[in-house]
This record gives sequence, C-alpha cells and structure tokens, in this order.
Amino acid sequence: MGKLTYIKTYKSIEPSVVTIGTFDGVHIGHQKIIKRLIDTGKMNNLRSVILTFFPHPRMVLQKESNIKLINTIDERQNILDALGLDYLLIKKFTKEFSRLSAEDFVKELLVDKLNAKKVIIGYDHRFGRNRNADINDLKVFGETYGFEVEEISAQDINDVAVSSTKIRNAISEGDINKANAYLGYNFMLTGTVIRGKGIGRQLNFPTANIKFGEDYKIIPKQGSYIVSSIINDATIYGMMNIGMNPTVNGNKQTIEVHFFDFDKDIYNEKIQVDLLDRIRDEEKFESIEDLKIQLAKDKKTALGYIDKHHD
Repeated sequence: MGKLTYIKTYKSIEPSVVTIGTFDGVHIGHQKIIKRLIDTGKMNNLRSVILTFFPHPRMVLQKESNIKLINTIDERQNILDALGLDYLLIKKFTKEFSRLSAEDFVKELLVDKLNAKKVIIGYDHRFGRNRNADINDLKVFGETYGFEVEEISAQDINDVAVSSTKIRNAISEGDINKANAYLGYNFMLTGTVIRGKGIGRQLNFPTANIKFGEDYKIIPKQGSYIVSSIINDATIYGMMNIGMNPTVNGNKQTIEVHFFDFDKDIYNEKIQVDLLDRIRDEEKFESIEDLKIQLAKDKKTALGYIDKHHD
C-alpha cells in the first residue's frame, strides 16, 4: 500500500530507487516512467519512491504564477497507490529550500533521508540552487555517495511534457474525451457536498453542490458534463453543471451534480466526481420552463451515453 508523507516525517532505512518530479496528472507518459521505477524496485529489492515538491515551485518562486494543476495532492496519491508505488514523499517547497546547493540536496535528501541506491531522472533534469546542476553532476555525486543514475530518454520526457500541456488545454476547452485519453483514466473533481439554494430541487433536478478546497486545481470549461461517482460502494451516474446559472441570475460559479435515481442525504460528505463526456455549453434560457425542457434533454443524452459505454 503506497504511503503519502512529508519527507521530514519519513523514517525508513530501507534502500530505495527514486525519481523526482511533480507527476501532475499521472498520465500515460508518466505511467511509463513510474512503471519503470516500480519494476526496478521489485527487481532490485528497493523501495520505489517519488520525491515531489509542494506547493509547486512556480507557486513559490513566481508569485504571479497562476498555474493550475490536474490533480490535488490526494488525487495524485490515490492514482500512484493504484499503480503500486511504495512511497510518495512530499518536500515542502520554500524559498529557503530553493537556495540549497545541489550537493546538499543530494546528501540531505537522496542519501541521508531516502538511502537512494538508484535515481531515475530525465536527461534535462536540473536541481540545486538556481537549478545549476544537471544529470552529469548527479552522476558524479552518485559515484561519491554510492548510487546509480539511470537516464530517462528525450523521447519519454517529451511525451510527458506534451501530454501535460495537451491535457491542461483539453480540460480548459472542455474536451474531456481528449483529456481522459491522455490521462489513461477519467479526469476527476474531488470536494465536499454543501447546501445550495435548492434551485435544482424546484426544477425537479435536485443537485449536490460541491465545494472544492484547493484553488490550484484546474476546473473544466463551463457547461454540462456526464459524470459518475462511487457512493457507498455503488457507481452512481449523473450530470454536472459548471457555471453561473444565468437563467436564474446566478452571480458566482457553482459546480452541481444531479445524480440519477439517487435520493440519499450526502451533505458534508467528500466525493470524487469522474467526468466522462461533455454535453453542451452553459446557456441562458428565456424561462425556467425552457431550462427544465433542456435538462430533460440533457438527461436523455447522458443516459444514452451511459447505456452505450457503461454496463
């Protein structure tokens, strides 16, 4: 069972194989590298470890950075856990940490803390103060401190970079099909169910309003989506609206899910909503009646999709 922990509380003397990176999205490009990490660990009796930084370095070093991430830390952990990773270790990223010299970084983290015997890293990886050390420096440190360095090819690194950009763009444009194809799983939103204004109930489409705690999480383009959630071990399908509710003069963005054939009280519960496909853009209708007619059409569209793609 993979463990998520902050590196300062990590206590293990077991030797490890380590890779370093954000792995945001844990998409099919990342999964190739992670599989190599895990397989190397199993073959050499080493713990497989991903060392990641949080907050994202750009959030700390570039205050104006408005970078949005595909996964929250918890979502990333769950996906890595399912892949068979032993440890996801988080190093809190601060300005002080960014000034650590390359050798201190290697000695304090990779050697003393992680007992690294092998480091799998991209040919273009840079680290240490001002990011002035590269893979060749790491190989020299490896000879000094007794670990091997394995290089991830330019092609694999390129696949990862391209995929991350394409996924973020696809999500921003509402192209969930494309995003899911690159991720190798369904893009998800995780949050807590809160009470809304009860407008959905008046429309005969009661909704669960979802509040998200992490403002760094990327939110898809406004509109209606076909979704699913696991609630009490059962898969429940539904449709989700991301938007301003213009027909009822809404003034702030809400994210609401109408679950089909479901009437249990899930207020204050934390749920994960998987996005399966997009139905349409958000529209302002002439009347509440027109909105109700459209919601009935949306439901029909969603049920048709679910019948076709999911048993």
